[in-house]
Amino acid sequence: MQNDILIGKGTHPVSIRPQMANRHGLVAGATGTGKTVTLQRLAEQFSRLGVPVFLADVKGDLAGISQAGGGNDRVAERVVELGLQAEGFRYAACPVILWDLYGEQGHPVRTTISEMGPMLLSRLLELNDVQQGVLTICFRVADENGLLLLDMQDLRAMLTYVADHAAALRTRYGNVSAASVGAIQRRLLTLEDQGGRLLFGEPALDLADLMQTDEHGHGVVNVLAADRLIRNRALYATFLLWLLSELFEQLPEVGDPHKPKLVFFFDEAHLLFDDAPKVLIDKVEQVVRLIRSKGVGVYFVTQSPMDVPDEVLGQLGNRVQHALRAFTPRDQKAVRAAAQTFRQNPDLDSEQTITTMGVGEALASTLDSDGIPGIVQHIKVAPPGSQLGPVTPEQRRALMASSLVAGIYDRTIDRESAYEILKLMADQAALAAETASAATNSRPSRATSRRGAQTPLEAFAASTMRSLGTQLGRQLVRGTLGSLFGGRRRR
Repeated sequence: MQNDILIGKGTHPVSIRPQMANRHGLVAGATGTGKTVTLQRLAEQFSRLGVPVFLADVKGDLAGISQAGGGNDRVAERVVELGLQAEGFRYAACPVILWDLYGEQGHPVRTTISEMGPMLLSRLLELNDVQQGVLTICFRVADENGLLLLDMQDLRAMLTYVADHAAALRTRYGNVSAASVGAIQRRLLTLEDQGGRLLFGEPALDLADLMQTDEHGHGVVNVLAADRLIRNRALYATFLLWLLSELFEQLPEVGDPHKPKLVFFFDEAHLLFDDAPKVLIDKVEQVVRLIRSKGVGVYFVTQSPMDVPDEVLGQLGNRVQHALRAFTPRDQKAVRAAAQTFRQNPDLDSEQTITTMGVGEALASTLDSDGIPGIVQHIKVAPPGSQLGPVTPEQRRALMASSLVAGIYDRTIDRESAYEILKLMADQAALAAETASAATNSRPSRATSRRGAQTPLEAFAASTMRSLGTQLGRQLVRGTLGSLFGGRRRR
């Protein structure tokens, strides 16, 4: 088909059919074998087809997709070798929005504590089961009372509140250990020192800003600067998993569209699964399996198929395998596993070929129009028409100044949320306690003994929390991975 996305050519060309692109994919191979160029080729071709793309730039060289290519002898040779000029190959840039959690190499990208939820935040903070349970209680109290946790200040205030009222909360929610609360607070400090505080706050990312097209109908390529972010492996993996879960929860069902609504590239995918508890992997598998009906294609980029759990690997229908090296028994096992993931070609020894391919070569198999994997082919990957390599600081600033979201996310907003509300409660409770103490001192001493174990401050706080739900709105509801279900509920 004319709009098929050509990956490369061998004995036969191998292309991804747009209507099968939301069946997900895998790009694998050892370092230096050409994965990044393949990723850029796919992202560029999706963009030309009118499909928005999100990708993480872990090496700092994918922003070149925003500039027209040319002047690269190896690219020119491959174009001639594959006869691409006759098929309309041209050097051209893609529309790009640059993002950066740290706000240095792109527009700041943020979410809120409430939107991330307790499961993903526990993964980010590397909490044990007991600590995760306490954090879940903290979120439950906040959610049931409509308290939004927007930033770390809100979460700290909520943890303090839950710890201070552990006795009153124990019957309904379970035990809240002061030691666990202290451990969570310390983990928050560590995360803040690592730059995590920049992730949480407002304005939070609006998913609609990731799914735009330009005036020519080309899909915008969203490039997340991750060369610094990747140093904090947990933060990198958790942020991308949160983004995937938000897409899953917020986008409507579309069935099988003629092309994806968005393609999501998850580079260094092994970081998502390393040391992850089985319950999280099960939920990731569920999201990957179901998100295709939302029109989202997810492409995992990693060194070996063994980096991806079988439950997820089975969902990846379009596959590109670059070379692997078999120096150790583990390497040899990875080579065999990679070869066995393909529908075998009787004219090709896949296991032998994987270890002998050069840079820019790959084994590839994609889904046909019936969703059946094609026979594996040995191909030379087609080059992108955009620039290979990084952009200059001047080009980066120009891209940010002219982007579709310029000025929207560049200044933080600090509105009333859990911290302010809990502070007001504490001030009012202190005033009520002072008033009650004065009244008590003026009464006979036996009146004091009849008040019971609950202090005036505790009684006031409990009453105030019971009324917060009515004052602030309905309970917050969470989805599969613990993020807010059905869109944001901001008040």
